[in-house]
Formats: sequence, C-alpha cells, structure tokens
Amino acid sequence: MPNSFINSNTKRQLAASLKKLMTTKPLNKISIREITDDSGVNRQTFYYHFQDIYDLLEWLYRDEAIRLFESRNSSFTLNDGILFILKYIQKNESFCLCTLNSLGYGQLRQFFYSAFNNVLMNLVNELSQDLYVEEAHKRFIAHFYTVSFAGFIESWLQNGLKEAPEDIIRLCDVTMQGNIRGALERFSIT
Repeated sequence: MPNSFINSNTKRQLAASLKKLMTTKPLNKISIREITDDSGVNRQTFYYHFQDIYDLLEWLYRDEAIRLFESRNSSFTLNDGILFILKYIQKNESFCLCTLNSLGYGQLRQFFYSAFNNVLMNLVNELSQDLYVEEAHKRFIAHFYTVSFAGFIESWLQNGLKEAPEDIIRLCDVTMQGNIRGALERFSIT
C-alpha cells in the first residue's frame, strides 16, 4: 500500500474524529488526546501530520470542501461555486457553526476565501476578454465580491441557514446581474 494513501487515510481518521467532537463541544475544549483516542491513532502520529488542532482543522476544510471545490473549479460557474459551498455548509452545519463560534468570523472566511476568489477571478477574466482592464482592478473586483460572499455565508450560518441554497442563488443572480461586467467596463482603458 503506497505511503501517501496511508498518510491520507490517517489524516482523514483524525479529521473525522475532530469533526465528530466539534458537533458536541467547542474547539477550545477538545484535546489532542480526545482526537487520538477517538480515532485510534497515537499522539506521536498526530504530531507527525499536524502541528496542532488548528492545523488539523484547516486541513479538514481543505480536504473536504476546498479540494473538491478546486478540482471542479474550471467547469464551475459562479452560481455552481456558491451552491457547492452553501450545500457543504448546510450538510455540515453543526461543524461549521462550531468553527464560526470557536474561532470567529475571520477564520471561517479564510477557509473559503481562496476557493471563492478563484471562481470570481475566472469569471472576471472571462467577462473582460474583450476589454483592457489592469490586473489590479480585476483583482479588486474579485476581492470585493469574494468578501461579500464570505460575509453573507457567515451571516447565513449564524442565522440558522433559513434560506434554501437555491433561493440564495436566485437572489444573488438578481443582485449581481451585469454588475461585474459593468465595473469592468468602467475600469476599462480605451
């Protein structure tokens, strides 16, 4: 059995234990001993793979959400990307809420920022193909919408996921329709 498979399997065991524990208690109340006892992995092995619990948490989000998101990134529309993240959060509500409550808004936003920003940069580049727009302006537009989406997602999670992901997509469509292209046109150097 290849070593990388064993390493990935061990990391996933540790991550599954952390995720399970986070459904019942705050992150700062979870010990490495609890994670290793639950997963059947020894403490030394934990430290072979991760520096601390926060490192494991970041890896868990990368492995479960961001890696899958990025692997499909080239075929994603903006709506596909938003829907993917919303459904991940909906499926993992207690885990994501624990992350939000344990680490604060900034940490959860950081986990999803890079994925959203990549999708938005792809969209900005696609919409500006026939325009000359400085890269700094393109990055600003992608950053602006990424931060908006991240803030909205945090609010949605904090308020109990009351709206269906598909309804949110429709609202985003109406709100954003033509806005990114319009901003690119205004930034365009002719």
